Amino acid sequence: MTPGSDLDTMHWYNEPPQWEARGDNIIVTAGAKSDFWRITHYGFIRDNGHFYALDVGGDFQVDIEVAGEYRDLYDQAGLMLRLDAENWIKCGIEFVHGVQQASVVVTRGVSDWAVTPLPSNPPSIFLRLIRKGDGVEVYISEDSEQYRMLRLAFFPTAEFVQVGPMCAAPDGAGFRVTFRGFSLEAL
Repeated sequence: MTPGSDLDTMHWYNEPPQWEARGDNIIVTAGAKSDFWRITHYGFIRDNGHFYALDVGGDFQVDIEVAGEYRDLYDQAGLMLRLDAENWIKCGIEFVHGVQQASVVVTRGVSDWAVTPLPSNPPSIFLRLIRKGDGVEVYISEDSEQYRMLRLAFFPTAEFVQVGPMCAAPDGAGFRVTFRGFSLEAL
């Protein structure tokens, strides 16, 4: 898939209550009590967040702009890379106590979570995820020009993985998010 390619080859893992694809925009309403998490700290497993997935092989770079109407604790939106229920990465914004946090969760059996508060609550952010072999680099930008690395993580090698936009509302009633310009480039 290259920039501007047809989104018809993607499929939902846990389809949200409302969504539409309009041009290169994917507009989603995250369902209440949806999340992706495994065990750590909270002791539960949730695998009911919304993930618009594309099956991809080899090394690649994926980019997307994310604009969420975050309002409740832990409302989240961004990108997901997934091998299976026990091996995945989600990255993007997580809304914590009124502040947008740049967030990365890496799950290999159990989840870990790293956050960094953004200096302001921007109207949108740009994410870049690069997969090379068993490494995944996660980047964020507020202007689509200057990206900073949030995380370099191990991810198991596999012939194919799934990648695409994700959102969830673990504690809230749901919220609306717009994903713009999803693009994927083989490396």
